[in-house]
Amino acid sequence: MQEFEYMLTQDECYTVCSYKGDEQSVVIPAVFLGRPVTILYDRLFKGHKEITSISIPDCITDIGSFVFDGCEGLHSITLPKALTSLWSYAFARCSFEELTIPAGVETAPPFLFKDCKRLKKVTFLGNMKKVHNYSFCGCNKSIVIQGADNAVVGDDIFGDKLENK
Repeated sequence: MQEFEYMLTQDECYTVCSYKGDEQSVVIPAVFLGRPVTILYDRLFKGHKEITSISIPDCITDIGSFVFDGCEGLHSITLPKALTSLWSYAFARCSFEELTIPAGVETAPPFLFKDCKRLKKVTFLGNMKKVHNYSFCGCNKSIVIQGADNAVVGDDIFGDKLENK
């Protein structure tokens, strides 16, 4: 069973604001009531350990805070090409090893990958301008970060200074 609840935005698109389900494979609809779905709202899949795969339509532009927090069974995810905004803690405590961030995303917010212990590689495509402090807090420090060569990178992306306070 997969059941979503939606909220109409000011720009006449829909936000997926609630999920009820217990399936391993989740498919997020691209359209609801004839209008595009563009936002995954905060905490949408938080704690759904049973989810192993999520199909995200290319019309999604924003992924809110804690959307995939604690999705320990989620071992791989493909982000939509239209994505422009990721919020703090979006992928906290996930189990995937690699992730490619689309070119439209220009910032990696604080705590984006909080405690992603299995994360080995993140590739930023194109326009990454800033990787904030604590973006990789609690992650393995041997992680390979590609595509951030021209970005402003915080001096504490792993949260070392935060942990030593």
